[in-house]
Amino acid sequence: MADTLMKSLDAGYSALVIGATGGIGSAISGCLASDRNCSKLVQLSRSIDGINITNEETIRLAADGLKSTAFDMIICATGALTINGIGPEKSIRQVSQQAMLDQFAVNAVGPALILKYFVPLLARKKRVIFAFLSARVGSIGDNRLGGWISYRSSKAALNQIVHTAAIEVTRINQESVVVAVHPGSVMTSLSDPFSAGHERSEPESAASAILQVLDSLQPVNSGGFFAYDGKPIAW
Repeated sequence: MADTLMKSLDAGYSALVIGATGGIGSAISGCLASDRNCSKLVQLSRSIDGINITNEETIRLAADGLKSTAFDMIICATGALTINGIGPEKSIRQVSQQAMLDQFAVNAVGPALILKYFVPLLARKKRVIFAFLSARVGSIGDNRLGGWISYRSSKAALNQIVHTAAIEVTRINQESVVVAVHPGSVMTSLSDPFSAGHERSEPESAASAILQVLDSLQPVNSGGFFAYDGKPIAW
């Protein structure tokens, strides 16, 4: 891996990874830790710091504890496909009210609260990046297989949340890049039960690809939805 990874950010940039103990979040943290251009790396997770994506108070407290830092990059690597033992539906007949609410709580409402409390921690008047892990299955235009209604819908909601927030953040800082990113199929516990017959990448490779995409995006791309290869994904 290159000694300097995020070339588009100021030398000595500060970064924050939320969901840093997950498969992809941990790999992203490892990449940033090895980037000599990164002078400060903060990692937050439920298991270590108690930040719970479904509990607003824990999110507020985590943000309050970091008010002394202006971050150049924040990456929210949270998300879930199977919650409380319930995985994605194969048919509309399997939709459960509670299971759908749980998906939205983790994959949509939680990231919206992250934006609420962490946007004020972004640096001003300079290039900043705020990225959220989404999923291609959240694309309405790309959906040709059906199924997975709750998960698909929660990720589609996340994409709308990110797009809307990006408009607001741009008014504060015209150099900002706020985007949703599809990491591809990655070797993590999230995708393990659904990996049969699918080629998956190592978390470190996926993390490196994501960071390269983020490094290449410009303010004009803010509010967009991009894949790990840098290609835009249809809404």
